[in-house]
Amino acid sequence: MSKTLFDKVWDSHVVQSIQNGPDVLFIDRHLVHEVTSPVAFLGLKNRGIQVLYPERTFATADHNTPTINQHLPVKDELSANQLKALEENSKAHNIPYWGLGHEKNGIVHVIGPENGITVPGATIVCGDSHTSTHGAFGAIAFGIGTSEVEMVLSTQCIMQPKPKSMRININGELNKAVTPKDVALFIISKLTTSGATGYFVEYAGDVFRNMSMEGRMTVCNLSIEMGARGGMIAPDEKTMEYIKGREFAPKGADWDKAMDYWNTLYTDHKAEFDKELHFNASDIEPMITYGTNPGMGMGIQNDIPTAEAVEGGAATYKKSLAYMEFNEGDPMIGKPIDFVFLGSCTNGRIEDFRAFASIIKGRRKADNVTAWLVPGSHRVEEAIKEEGILDILHSAGFELREPGCSACLAMNDDKIPAGKYAVSTSNRNFEGRQGPGARTLLASPLVAAAAAVTGKVTDPRELLELQDA
Repeated sequence: MSKTLFDKVWDSHVVQSIQNGPDVLFIDRHLVHEVTSPVAFLGLKNRGIQVLYPERTFATADHNTPTINQHLPVKDELSANQLKALEENSKAHNIPYWGLGHEKNGIVHVIGPENGITVPGATIVCGDSHTSTHGAFGAIAFGIGTSEVEMVLSTQCIMQPKPKSMRININGELNKAVTPKDVALFIISKLTTSGATGYFVEYAGDVFRNMSMEGRMTVCNLSIEMGARGGMIAPDEKTMEYIKGREFAPKGADWDKAMDYWNTLYTDHKAEFDKELHFNASDIEPMITYGTNPGMGMGIQNDIPTAEAVEGGAATYKKSLAYMEFNEGDPMIGKPIDFVFLGSCTNGRIEDFRAFASIIKGRRKADNVTAWLVPGSHRVEEAIKEEGILDILHSAGFELREPGCSACLAMNDDKIPAGKYAVSTSNRNFEGRQGPGARTLLASPLVAAAAAVTGKVTDPRELLELQDA
């Protein structure tokens, strides 16, 4: 029987199928952080039980961490208590813990792949919606709630209804300055934020085959923003090359055995999906959002659409534009901005900093812009220094902060002030997501860099053309 990639991985992890109910799914890797784990660990304590497979669980501090002066005690009492709880719970249950200052510390969805924890064919969960990132390796990865965190800690299983399957195909060659972030925002703009609800998505076609692993992670990361349970891409030679030699990846004979399995992880030729979509790469331009959800995005040279031209209620649409203080028909090009945020589990990897540096090199940060450049991990931070990117940043008037989730969700001090506009490489632009009253424009690292040096929304192709002249 022909199977999809998703079916192959899911079905191989089903411990028990409950008639007219969910599947009991075995979980290979469980990632935990300081925000969604304390109550789960408390539940274990109250029941007098231990973590069943601590070697399959990995803990890092990321959401509530400061991005400056991490060597000093954390000032915020709630954050400090959560970080302390994660450290103590990890020690009590013999779970690897990478706290502030640890060389492996960073955003949970950055350090998983970095350390070889993320591998093809695995099931991976975390108390964080953007766990879908790990699907870039051909894994089934999805976010879970605190009660489910407790369930996985205690049983290494989770009860889940099997999602429907969707395949999104994009073929052809991308235009200049179009990045994986633009591809993802383009898809979300076409499907809306609910268009993939109930589905697990496989991405296929030329565009995804040609992407780097970091680009694939960006696309899978944003699957959740169109309502999908997760997203995945079939593993290939790029995947194996990325994983090989990493600390927690298989070694020796185990590597050969794993490769034999991983090479079977693709969708069979005659496999059928519940839904299949096709797009052309040439239709995708550098993207930017103008509203208060990730589906309200468009090519950067376009004008904001009218309420009649978009799906959904006109009242809701106009409320969103009112929050942003934008008008129907406005061009986005030239709109002044106040902040730029480069980072998050969406765009906090070394490839993203290379892209940012390619625009700002030889230029200066605009005086009206405050820039928060936050690497996704200490290893990204070290690569920025080793590759000379830090020198480029400093020469252009930028500073590098320390790893963490930062302004993506503003749980630490990195909050955009009310009424200010931020071009952000993160994943969500909801009202108040980056701080009470903050206004977020989601974009790629190239668009963020162009805004950072011009002080306004700018098409990065214009700056790249000047460099090429």
